[in-house]
Amino acid sequence: MTLDGRHALVTGGGQGIGAAVARALTGAGARVTVLGRRAETLAGVVEAGAAAAQVVADVTDALALEAALAALSPVDILVNNAGAAESAPFARTTREIWDRMLAVNLTAVFTATHALLPGMLARGWGRVVTIASTAGLTGYPYVSAYVAAKHGAVGLTRALAREVAGKGVTVNAVCPGYTETELVESSIASIAARGRRNAEAIRADFTRANPQGRLVQPQEVAAAVLYLCGPGSNAITGISLPVAGGEVM
Repeated sequence: MTLDGRHALVTGGGQGIGAAVARALTGAGARVTVLGRRAETLAGVVEAGAAAAQVVADVTDALALEAALAALSPVDILVNNAGAAESAPFARTTREIWDRMLAVNLTAVFTATHALLPGMLARGWGRVVTIASTAGLTGYPYVSAYVAAKHGAVGLTRALAREVAGKGVTVNAVCPGYTETELVESSIASIAARGRRNAEAIRADFTRANPQGRLVQPQEVAAAVLYLCGPGSNAITGISLPVAGGEVM
C-alpha cells in the first residue's frame, strides 16, 4: 500500500485515535497535516515523525476552521476524527450539552467536508473517512446527545457516498467501540466523580461491552482508516465499519 503524493488532513490529530491515524497514513507515504486546538499536543505528533505539519484551529468554530482549511494546499484525504463525549441522563441533558455534542461530532464533520470535497471532486480522487462510533450504529444510555450526533455522522456518510459515488471520491465511516484513549479515560473519570462506582468498576463495564473482553486499541482503528484510504478500496463507499471486537455486527 502506498499513498505517496497524497496530502491527508486529520482533525483531532494531537492524541488518541487521531495521532494513531496520522502515524499510519505517514507510514504509508502520505504527507499528513494534523489539526486541533492544542499546539503543544500537535507539535508532539509532528516531532515524533507521525505528521509533517500542524494547524491550530477549533473545529466547532466554523469560520476559523474554514479559514484554516483554505490556507492548506489541496487535501486528498480527510479524516474527520475530532470528537467529544459528555454523559448525563436525558432528563438532565441540557440544550448546552446537546449543542456542544452536535457541534463537535456532527457539524464539524459537515464544515470540514464541505470545504474540502469540491477540490477532491475537481481532481477526480479523494477519501473522506469519519471516525464515528458504535454509538452511531446502536443506542447507549446516558449519552443521548452523543449518540444522536454520531448517528447523524453515519447518515451524512451514507448520503454523501451516494451523491459522489461516480466521481472518484469515497466516503466512509469507521465506528470504534470503547477505545483506550484519553476520551475514554475522561469518561471513566467523569462517571467515577459522581461517586456511585470507582474507576476500576467502570472500566470493567467498558471492557465487558466488547465480546473480546478488552478495549480497542487506537492503532486498530487506524488500520481500518488506512485500508479505506488505500488504492485497493476504490469500490468501498458508504460503509460504517465497526472496530469493536464483535460488539456490533
